[in-house]
Amino acid sequence: GSLLSGLRREEWRRAPSHCEWTGNGVPLHWFGFGYTAVVVSGGIVGYVKTGRVASLAAGLLFGSLAGLGSYQMSQDPRNVWVFLAATSVTFVGVLGLRSYYYGKVMPVGLIAGASLLMAAKVGVRMLMTAD
Repeated sequence: GSLLSGLRREEWRRAPSHCEWTGNGVPLHWFGFGYTAVVVSGGIVGYVKTGRVASLAAGLLFGSLAGLGSYQMSQDPRNVWVFLAATSVTFVGVLGLRSYYYGKVMPVGLIAGASLLMAAKVGVRMLMTAD
């Protein structure tokens, strides 16, 4: 328990910034790049299904922000603010409410769920590595 988490914390502190580990051998920014693809795909799917340009624009805008945040995390693992605040947390709130209000899971609820998971993953990592 405590010893293992302490070892992971020390492992992260010694690792080069491009090798920040999530504890399972996968750098956190790679999850961010996958999340970026989900956000952009959701915007495209939303546009194709509804014809709403706003869905496409939101997917591309927030996907770009998620990509920027993931890139920033790949350069400095502690630089999570664009990724966490601008994308994950915003999408949890906005898309979670839309999914609840309209009662639809695809693609809005899926992206809200992915956003919640990413916000939690980044938040837990921040708490584990806080000095």
